[in-house]
Amino acid sequence: MHLVQKRNQSGVTFMKKRMTTAILSLALLAAGCSSSAGTGTSTGEAPKTGGGGSEKKAEQPAAAKVSSEPVELVVFSSSGDSLESFNERFGNAIAKKFPNYKINYIRNEKGKTLPELLAAGQVIDIYFDSIRVFIGSLQYDMQLDMDDLVKSHNVDLSNLEPTALDGMRKLSGGKLWGIPVTNSNMALYYNKDIFNKFGVPLPKDGMTWDEVLDLSKKLTRFEDGKQFLGLGVATTQMLSMTQQSLPIVDPKSGKSSLSDDRWKKMYSTLYEEPAKPQGYREYMKTIKGNIPNVDEFHNKQNLGMLVYLSSYFQVNAKELKGVNWDMVSVPTFKDMPGVGVQPYPGYFSVTKQSKHKDDAMEVIKYLISDEVQMQLSKTGTMSALKTDAVKKAFGEQSEYKDHNLKAVYFNKFAEMSQKTKYDNALQDAYFAPMKQVASGDVDINTALRQAEEVANKKLDEEKKK
Repeated sequence: MHLVQKRNQSGVTFMKKRMTTAILSLALLAAGCSSSAGTGTSTGEAPKTGGGGSEKKAEQPAAAKVSSEPVELVVFSSSGDSLESFNERFGNAIAKKFPNYKINYIRNEKGKTLPELLAAGQVIDIYFDSIRVFIGSLQYDMQLDMDDLVKSHNVDLSNLEPTALDGMRKLSGGKLWGIPVTNSNMALYYNKDIFNKFGVPLPKDGMTWDEVLDLSKKLTRFEDGKQFLGLGVATTQMLSMTQQSLPIVDPKSGKSSLSDDRWKKMYSTLYEEPAKPQGYREYMKTIKGNIPNVDEFHNKQNLGMLVYLSSYFQVNAKELKGVNWDMVSVPTFKDMPGVGVQPYPGYFSVTKQSKHKDDAMEVIKYLISDEVQMQLSKTGTMSALKTDAVKKAFGEQSEYKDHNLKAVYFNKFAEMSQKTKYDNALQDAYFAPMKQVASGDVDINTALRQAEEVANKKLDEEKKK
């Protein structure tokens, strides 16, 4: 469309006859309107935020140059996924679609961490990671604004989960440093045997935190020489997925956001209240003051409920075989009905250093296709698409397909908070109050005040680097 517009502009410049000029001017106006309306829908591009200033006229990106010759594409993720796992989810599909591409997947391990690879001069073509880990890669200056590639390759972004796409726009100041290929949510997993043992009604979709805390109290007890615990909530991941869409760094002040009372509500509801029944805090002392988590759920099997990532049943499928479990939607706050946690996307990006940017873009374009996303969904990987058919197929081929896997789609996603390159550096400061209020060692007001001081000091240090 932009090419049509340029040709029309050139014609108007050199035509001398008034009638012809008038006709071409009208045609130019129509073409311009058509181009303006079509740009957003053809790529599904979200409105860019940040940057400010006057808008510049968009330039036509260079035409895509996809190779028909053999090409090696180096793919890296800090996730530590095995080659088998990578191939099962992505590699096999890529090899079948692009027989001339050799995919060299480098697993994150000792001697092959991201900083070690880059220091050795290794060029990475495609980098992918979850949003939290992706933030940590920003210090290595690999990010490329992929908007021009999206346009030149006619990539349709309109079917992607909008909260996941908007989250990347926020992180990159309106640019597009990565495209969501997978997604993740949280769910409440529960042990049926523990509920049945104590005659407590099983959880159901749509419960509030207050209702779940009531169940937790009934399950936290010492019986048959064993300490049973009602509820454990994921810690590290929750910092990136708060239901109130809380940022780590306040966008307005540039300081820690811990003075926001919503943090206090989150820490109290998710970590302080579950630990109040007798026996819970005594048990925490036996695990070095940590919050009961997956070890208590699938190994020791003394945890009745666990709020954890929706990928838990897939990643830990083997461990869960010995547990009589099921799942329901993540609890919600009473004043935020139907609002779950923020999405936890896995972003794929073409790096700035890649010499095969067009080929890498073709791979990512294929990975967000209905074909690949449908297969991912069927096997239990949460899709990056918002398409109903793909959501409906979730877990159809999973060994746990008879479980309530659709619970991951019960609530709507919370809006993704503003992420910054400093978030990971402040993680320990935000993590500390979780353990402190759960153990009862420090009152919640003191814990948050101390954490805010530590966070701001660390933030100042990071900004000076």
